[in-house]
Amino acid sequence: METTLRGVGVSHGVAIGEVRHMGTAVLEPPAKQIPADEAEREQGRARQAVEAVAADLIARGNLAGGEAQAVLEAQALMAQDPELMADVERRIAVGSTAERGVYDAFAAYRALLAGAGEYLAGRVADLDDVRNRIVARLLGVPMPGVPDSDEPYVLIARDLAPADTALLDPSLVLGFVTEEGGPTSHSAILARALGVPAVVALPGAGELVEGTVVAVDGSTGEIFVEPTAEKRAELRRAAEERKAALAAASGPGATSDGHKVPLLANVGGPGDVAAAVEAGAEGVGLFRTEFLFLDDSKKAPSEEKQVEAYRKVLEAFPEGRVVVRVLDAGADKPLDFLTPADEPNPALGVRGLRTLLDHPDVLRTQLTALAKAAEGLPVYLEVMAPMVADRIDAKAFADACRDAGLQAKFGAMVEIPSAALRARSILQEVEFLSLGTNDLAQYTFAADRQVGAVSRLQDPWQPALLDLVATSAESAKAEGKSCGVCGEAASDPLLACVLTGLGVTSLSMGAASIPYVRATLAKHTLAQCERAAAAARAADTADDARAAAQAVLSGE
Repeated sequence: METTLRGVGVSHGVAIGEVRHMGTAVLEPPAKQIPADEAEREQGRARQAVEAVAADLIARGNLAGGEAQAVLEAQALMAQDPELMADVERRIAVGSTAERGVYDAFAAYRALLAGAGEYLAGRVADLDDVRNRIVARLLGVPMPGVPDSDEPYVLIARDLAPADTALLDPSLVLGFVTEEGGPTSHSAILARALGVPAVVALPGAGELVEGTVVAVDGSTGEIFVEPTAEKRAELRRAAEERKAALAAASGPGATSDGHKVPLLANVGGPGDVAAAVEAGAEGVGLFRTEFLFLDDSKKAPSEEKQVEAYRKVLEAFPEGRVVVRVLDAGADKPLDFLTPADEPNPALGVRGLRTLLDHPDVLRTQLTALAKAAEGLPVYLEVMAPMVADRIDAKAFADACRDAGLQAKFGAMVEIPSAALRARSILQEVEFLSLGTNDLAQYTFAADRQVGAVSRLQDPWQPALLDLVATSAESAKAEGKSCGVCGEAASDPLLACVLTGLGVTSLSMGAASIPYVRATLAKHTLAQCERAAAAARAADTADDARAAAQAVLSGE
């Protein structure tokens, strides 16, 4: 009998197929003592396994490219953490086997993260994956990962580690469903980049029986278990209609009455450029530069290396707009040479612009490299700072841009509620705003963006978050300046209409979402978008806001 489950839809599309569960390694090795004269050999085994796993993660990243590469390289750094390795060797020295030493050392580190207020809880899935891979290699058992199958399937997992998500084969993995995660988790972001329908934060997903047929609607978050023939036909018709609408929409982003809304791409490095160009992106609204700094956590990349990487992206968008975010280090993106190792709550500590202002040489090198990369190119370069809290921050960044001789617009990201509330003040120092809705939601609701248990509060439809977007957009309009959205909220076609109605002047998203947003915007007038925005803000819950906007845009 058909039943319906509901999680959080994070990647558009419909997938119908049999359930297959993510394979796992043997998680806990036996606890047995080794003689003292075997300790050195076991320590060597542990080091070899760690290096092999790190090399495998980096290789996977090189194959995947783009955002996935940055995530996997961060996992490799996690595996090679010197303090963690020292703890492994200490445990082996007092009698643990290599595999048990790894298991216990990672368990201690896991507990440390939880004790730090769980801001890094979203990294626990990554940490567990690294541990499982090392332990599996030491025990000689299969690595955790996607199941072997010759037939396409829907993948079910407690959570998906980046190493698995990055190399999913869309010809076999029709879609995936996870028990944990949120709309802005790594799995969600990578699913959108792959164009694979996905639903996260579905309690009990692991209880779905292997081989059961399910239909996954990545737009609504619905899972239909053993769907009837009628339901399958209905879902396929809806998917075909969406596909036709995508094919019919082309060109620059605009409402049906001609109000222009530039549709830009979020890119994590040169590897993401081809997909952005193919999707018809009008430029880049968020160029994340962290990928350059993850190759070596001990020192910043050279100016020459940065110039080369930046220029590859700038060259891809002649006459287009490219908005570069300077290094956003700290919190869940620690770098040994920049970020403190002992902050009790890194999310509320020294991260983003605060980190760069503490290390002005790193900021100046990056700004100088951007200036050199743009020389002679017909590109509209804009550079923005992450985690701007107030006018003092904005002025410090603007002064640094001028001191570096940067011929570009410079702006501020709005990720902290104070920046939204005091946007007009900040705009006295910078030329544009860019709303990072992922972090803005996190800080507005005190809800870690990686923790599935609080996904309700990470929903970008939350009326309080829409209020902050409206405040920022209204401030920018009053100052005659622009205010874009580069957070994951922009990838929701319906919400894109609401953001347009709130006064947002551009939308930036993963390349795979651009056709959906373009097609939806083209069906509605600016006045309809404004009415939908007003209806959403008048609601009390995210679900009611979404329903209210849908009712307006569908003419109900």
